[in-house]
Amino acid sequence: MQICARKLIRLRLLFFIALTCIAQSAQADPSLRLLSNVIWSQPDAWFGGFSGAEVSDGGGQITLITDQGRLISAAMIRESGALKAMQLRSQTVLTDANGTELIDDGSDAEGLAIDHQGRAFISFEREHRVAELYLQSGRVGKSMPNPDFADLQKNSGLEALAVHPNGALYTLPERSGATTTPFPVFTFADGSWRIARLIPRRGPFMPVGADFDDNGLFYLLERAASPLGFRSRIRRFDFAAPNLGEQTLLTTGPGRYDNLEAISIWHNNAGQTFLTLISDDNFLAIQRTQIVEFLVTE
Repeated sequence: MQICARKLIRLRLLFFIALTCIAQSAQADPSLRLLSNVIWSQPDAWFGGFSGAEVSDGGGQITLITDQGRLISAAMIRESGALKAMQLRSQTVLTDANGTELIDDGSDAEGLAIDHQGRAFISFEREHRVAELYLQSGRVGKSMPNPDFADLQKNSGLEALAVHPNGALYTLPERSGATTTPFPVFTFADGSWRIARLIPRRGPFMPVGADFDDNGLFYLLERAASPLGFRSRIRRFDFAAPNLGEQTLLTTGPGRYDNLEAISIWHNNAGQTFLTLISDDNFLAIQRTQIVEFLVTE
């Protein structure tokens, strides 16, 4: 009887330890808590097609670009921290260094990144390039050439652009070339490009937006299209980790949100981390410009 009792005690102890480990693992995994889901509309013909976004810390202002060559600024109206409405402040046409309006393939802006010094950068697909952007005028400055960009598919180029807290730029294409081929992450630092990492391609999802948090963790927004609507996924990576420290924070079913294509990470005064996502309505009446916000909980 004593032997059986000891075995039972050991089994209960092991079971308790296992439950504790599972609970600790669950607590350690990050998660997203939905805070806001807002539809934004304007009667203007230029409105829509939002593909890149940057939200100011505190969540009071957003800067956006469209895939038809527009630069937008808007106030984010909040109640108790939650987004309630958007108020347009300004919109301007993107131009080249000579002040000429960007048109056709040259205007397909996709990614936007603003560093801690206020310097802005923009990425394009179709005519694949990354360039400086002057926010006051909407002028696109000099490009940072990379011969590898010439091999990207025409309508699946540099969808995502992000700036690391150390100032280095990171970008990656929407497509990798094959379902088993990882996505190359290009980084620009010290005047030249290199491939920093290879992100594994998982399932039907394709990269459409990216950003870094203040700790240098890389958040990747991905999209998949289906007959029942768009799906979204957010993965987070630690580029300093040998295996990238991959974590999936969000995977939605078809039609849960619209065509979410831009992601911006920002922080409030308490140091909490928030994600703002915005959809590209493709200038179609059946789609919407939707803004979705999450709180990241660790």
